[in-house]
Amino acid sequence: MTDLLEALMILCFGLSWPISVRKSYISRTTKGKSLMFEVLIWIGYVFGITRKIIQINQGTASGTLFYMAFVFYLINMALITLDMILYFRNLRLDKAQEFGNLDM
Repeated sequence: MTDLLEALMILCFGLSWPISVRKSYISRTTKGKSLMFEVLIWIGYVFGITRKIIQINQGTASGTLFYMAFVFYLINMALITLDMILYFRNLRLDKAQEFGNLDM
């Protein structure tokens, strides 16, 4: 039961990341985004993945739901990594826009 709850929690978190990535891609700005927030969430996913790896190495991993949660952690981490990459792209675009405005 605990593996089901964990998988559902990670799935629910994961549903928000494609929306965030799309917003970052389309908006082309860092306004309204917090890199620190994303880094802290990313670190949380590292801890979750590490826990899963420890459970696998200890032989306490079992069941489809356990491995589904593990996969959801990896997918979520990949999506937030993409969102952070877009943050730096957008930061560069913000600076270019700001610099362009100084020439006017």
